[in-house]
Amino acid sequence: MTVRRCLPWPHPCLRQHAADVSAITDEVRAIWADMIDTMDAMPGYGLAAVQIGVPLRLAVVDCSIGRGQAVRMANPVVLHASVQLRAHEEASPNLPGVSAVIQRPRAVTVRFLNAEGMIEDRDFVDLWATSAQHQIDHLAGKMYFDHLSALKRKMLIARSQKIGRSK
Repeated sequence: MTVRRCLPWPHPCLRQHAADVSAITDEVRAIWADMIDTMDAMPGYGLAAVQIGVPLRLAVVDCSIGRGQAVRMANPVVLHASVQLRAHEEASPNLPGVSAVIQRPRAVTVRFLNAEGMIEDRDFVDLWATSAQHQIDHLAGKMYFDHLSALKRKMLIARSQKIGRSK
């Protein structure tokens, strides 16, 4: 398929709520394939369709060691989240050159429409849970740095812009 360009922050698409997907079609499958190619090219652990300018509630997650285990999700929602938190350094290709440690639930149960068009509830733990939550945030118009204080968020964005200007 195709490696797509990730939208640069602060593109308006990154702050919009994505539209629900009504059915799994060949077009949706092609978008997922492009998303997986794009995620693998970064390399990253997940990607939301809005990050490449597609305003649909589509996400892919692959935290497997050898890759090739991507979970394709349409309309994902977190049903349950563990009380126990896990810290992980998160980043985004939409705001390159910077990252921040974010605390998220260590485990989540996510309901989504899978590649076969069936509703699936799946448990994600550790890095898989972090990536799934990160992508679901994107689909709601949130970035990982929205979990930071206003001051830390402002400093992170300024640092990324400075890195971008120096290239």
